[in-house]
Amino acid sequence: MSLPYFLSPDPASGRLDGPEGRHAVSVKRIKPGEHIVLSDGHGTATEVRVTSTQGKDTLVGEVLTTRFVDPPVPHVTVVQAIPKGERAELAVDLAVQGGADRIVPWVSQRTVARWPVEKRAKQVEKWRAVAAAAAKQARRAWVPEVTEPVTTRQLRGMLEGRQALVLHEDAQVPLRDIDFAPEVFLLVGPEGGIGAEELAELGGQAVRLGPEVVRTAAAAFAALNAIGALTARW
Repeated sequence: MSLPYFLSPDPASGRLDGPEGRHAVSVKRIKPGEHIVLSDGHGTATEVRVTSTQGKDTLVGEVLTTRFVDPPVPHVTVVQAIPKGERAELAVDLAVQGGADRIVPWVSQRTVARWPVEKRAKQVEKWRAVAAAAAKQARRAWVPEVTEPVTTRQLRGMLEGRQALVLHEDAQVPLRDIDFAPEVFLLVGPEGGIGAEELAELGGQAVRLGPEVVRTAAAAFAALNAIGALTARW
C-alpha cells in the first residue's frame, strides 16, 4: 500500500503545515511514527517518518529518503475544450490521472460553457485545485500546470511549430500510427465536436483514438493512456 502523499514547498524540511498540514493532522489523523511522502509537485519527493505533530495543522518528521523523478517524454499538453458543469472537473481529474503534463482550458467555437471575465480567475483556480488533488491521489511527483483559458485564435499561435494532435471522430489516421515528437499538444474538442473550419484554422493533425466516440470529459484520459503505452512514458 502506498504512503499518504502531501504537497510541500520544501519537502527536504520534513515539515508540513498550512492547509496540507491541517489535512494531514486533522483529517487524515497522521500520528508520530507513521511514514508519509512530501512532494513539491516539481519532481522532488521525500519519505518522512513523522516525529511530532503540533496543534491541528503542523507535523514534523525525519527525512528518510529523497528522490527526483524526471518529467516524462514526450511532454503532453492537454488542450481541453471547457465542458459544462461538473464534467469540467471530471475532465481535469481524469487528465491528471492519465499523466497530462499541462492543461490548457480552451474556448472553442462550439464550446457551450463560457467563463465570464469576472469569474475566470475563480474557474482557473478551481481547475488548479482539482489538478493538485488528482496529482496527490495518483501519487504523482509532478503537478500539471493549468494555464489561463485560450481562444482558438490564441491556441493557433501556441501550436505553431509544434506537434498538435486533434482527437476527431472522422479522422483516418489512428493514434497508434503517430511518430510522437518530444513535445505533444493533444486537443480535445467539446461535446459538439470540432468543425472542419476550426480544424483547418488550428492546423493540427486529426487523429482517431478508436472505433467508439469518447465523451469530452474522458477523451484525454483515454488518449494519454494510449500515448503512455505507445511511447517511453510508461
